[in-house]
Amino acid sequence: MKDNVQGGALTETTLLILLALFKPNHGYGIMQFIEERTDKRVSLGPGTLYGAINTLSKKNWIVPCGEDDSRKKQFIITELGKKQVIKEKKRLEDLSMLVELALGGEYDHENY
Repeated sequence: MKDNVQGGALTETTLLILLALFKPNHGYGIMQFIEERTDKRVSLGPGTLYGAINTLSKKNWIVPCGEDDSRKKQFIITELGKKQVIKEKKRLEDLSMLVELALGGEYDHENY
């Protein structure tokens, strides 16, 4: 899972996983969240998901939570992870504004 952290860009997969973890969630729950929120446009396999979970854990963007004896290990986003989501939101808003300008729309400076 490659994210351009210096440039601020997250992969769509990374962003979706982080969004799924604003509430405690387990692997299958994360996959369901992503499929539902993207109208099945994005569907993660277990290998992709658990590789991403390991990477996000190493970055301290998510942490395990809940009961350790549960068969379904749950995770939740950290404050550092939330900061990454906020940065990505801003980056996407800026990009959207550039697209709007390129398409001839007017940019509403008061709402950005």
